[in-house]
Amino acid sequence: MSARDAILNRLRHRRDGALTAPVSDFSVVTEKQWSPAEKRDLFQQKIESVHGEVHRVRHDNWLEKLKHLLAEKQVKNLLTPQKAQVGLDVRAELSESDIALLAYDQPIEGWKAELFSHVDAAITDVRSAIAETGTLVLWPDADQPRLMSLVPPIHFAILDADQLKNTFHEVITSERWGATEKGGEGMPTNALLISGPSKTADIEQTLAYGVHGPKELIVLIRE
Repeated sequence: MSARDAILNRLRHRRDGALTAPVSDFSVVTEKQWSPAEKRDLFQQKIESVHGEVHRVRHDNWLEKLKHLLAEKQVKNLLTPQKAQVGLDVRAELSESDIALLAYDQPIEGWKAELFSHVDAAITDVRSAIAETGTLVLWPDADQPRLMSLVPPIHFAILDADQLKNTFHEVITSERWGATEKGGEGMPTNALLISGPSKTADIEQTLAYGVHGPKELIVLIRE
């Protein structure tokens, strides 16, 4: 009998008949609780520390701020969702502007060259965010594929203040990533955790920003 077979045989004939995971103590993360204002401040501090850009806006004026930023960044075209509310709002607001509104409405093979070379910026919503680490949580889908937030030089992310969670543990539990009972969404097949614009380091551990992917991450927090 090989060592592999011996191990599998012992597992099959365990006396208790089942394998159980050890009890975990999550108090170190569950004790991290901040007020809504503190979460906003902490999130902004963390994401700005890695060259992200944060703007506090209201639900009734965020589109005006977006237009100002688009002009400031000299954005000539903007990749927007077609079905998500963020995309619908932006398309209605900018329909008569000089900015060309693009849509991810075909397989990547059909417009890879345009996406990688000619798209100025993209805008997406987010699923939630983590105050402790300054991280956005995105769930890409057909309307907002992951390349929308990973390729264009500028990524605008629209975050509602009540989407801010204290910790990654709170994201997992509030989103029920581990849920198996009926009605639980469970772990997404494709989730993105974004903490600032793209960055990389060379062999000498020198950190460089904007080498690949978005050179700028601009978060509008709607309060």
